[in-house]
Amino acid sequence: MESLSNKKKQLTVKPLNFLERAYLPAIVQGLSITMKHFFKKPVTIAYPDEKREFSENYRGLHSLKRDENGAERCTACGLCALSCPAEAITMTAAERQKGEEHLYREEKYAAVYEINMLRCIFCGLCEEACPKEAIYLDGDIVPSDYLRKDFIYGKDKLVEAPLNQ
Repeated sequence: MESLSNKKKQLTVKPLNFLERAYLPAIVQGLSITMKHFFKKPVTIAYPDEKREFSENYRGLHSLKRDENGAERCTACGLCALSCPAEAITMTAAERQKGEEHLYREEKYAAVYEINMLRCIFCGLCEEACPKEAIYLDGDIVPSDYLRKDFIYGKDKLVEAPLNQ
């Protein structure tokens, strides 16, 4: 195909000298770039030893909160499970028995509360839907594991420790 301007460009190939044919300038230039990066401060973080700072709106692992008396805040209303777009939250409600007043705030509590971390998309809608401010996404990074069943977190992993312990 011919160019529109009908101008042809003449290319002249100059012969390479001895150093250019031996690729020494290219090797020296590559080594200088390598040495320049070798003495820079590393950008990566050695994770188990160093923890990186997260932003203010970071959403980490879920946690079920307790009130100032040490009782669980969750009343098993199910709003968090309804608002979850990934359907990762399942719960079973139960009635509080006599003598359990110090464990649960209301007459109804979540006997079983499970979050499937493989389905969770960490959107924070469960946190916003909770009227009792019982669930927060304020934990650490979800740890890696090998088995699917280990990613279903129950109350044993989600409920925070009482204040008096």
